[in-house]
Amino acid sequence: MAQKPSKRYREAIKHVESDKAYSLTEAVALLNEFPKAKFDETVEISAHLGVDPKQSTHMVRGTVSLPHGSGKKIRVLVFTEDPEAAIKAGADFAGLADMIQKVQEGWMDFDVALSTTTAMKEVRNVARVLGPRGLMPNPKSGTVTDDIAAGVHAVKAGRVEFKMDKTGNVSVIIGKRSFTPEALMENAKQAIDIMGKARPESLKGKYICSMTLTATMSPGIPLDSKEFGHY
Repeated sequence: MAQKPSKRYREAIKHVESDKAYSLTEAVALLNEFPKAKFDETVEISAHLGVDPKQSTHMVRGTVSLPHGSGKKIRVLVFTEDPEAAIKAGADFAGLADMIQKVQEGWMDFDVALSTTTAMKEVRNVARVLGPRGLMPNPKSGTVTDDIAAGVHAVKAGRVEFKMDKTGNVSVIIGKRSFTPEALMENAKQAIDIMGKARPESLKGKYICSMTLTATMSPGIPLDSKEFGHY
């Protein structure tokens, strides 16, 4: 039996015209009209892509450095042979054998994992644990680096990752409901631009089929794809 939508959700969806696709400006303004939850909701841009998820060449993933940050306090774990330097650089947790053991025992109290190049040889031992959770360090996402200070700073300053799921959908965090409309707009434009540039070279036809703007407890607001037609 499906759970009945909350009163807040039912009130919010009254504002959304089911047959309309909104410009980004309109969508952000509309989101601001929705009743707010008791916590600061996360705001995301979600897209359905015209790719074949079964083809490895169609994988879509990347990172976005949000101009106004994500609004989330990011807990960073660094796999490194020099934990003192990583902690000094701003990491919340750092180490190598000890951290790997904690992860193997089920510890997951972090949001992003970074690793030095040499440490990756040992970090691969927990790939089956970190991979499914999207926490495995990867050179393509900038989480395998020998400049740990820069890596930690980038993550803490608002760099967020995105990765397409098995159904061809991808979501990118662009901030919080407490952000100003202008900040959400700038973050959204940056996220959509980077997502668009992640288009697989082998893809023929339309790339971004549809997009929505949504908050944690709100209905999705359809975005007008013509505004971003060059993707």
